Amino acid sequence: MSIILTSIGDGFTTLAQVSNPTPEAPPLSDKLLQMVRYLTWFALLSGILAIIFAGGKFAWEKWQGGALQSPKMIAGAMLGGVVATSAGTIMNAVLGT
Repeated sequence: MSIILTSIGDGFTTLAQVSNPTPEAPPLSDKLLQMVRYLTWFALLSGILAIIFAGGKFAWEKWQGGALQSPKMIAGAMLGGVVATSAGTIMNAVLGT
């Protein structure tokens, strides 16, 4: 019984001597961050283009006197911009950059 306890005690002593490793970035993490940045730019650019398109359509519908569908498009584009901007902020908080 004492041999087993001695072995367990030696095992804990060995584990206690393991050094504290320094953190390293995983392989290809810089490429992943670059892709996330590109996707953020693409989302913001597409949101801006959607607002511009919906604004032009809004003016066209107002000038033609037809049914107004473009206010829904503008609201959707603005809501999408808020979601895209929040996603970038959340991603930066999680990644710590």
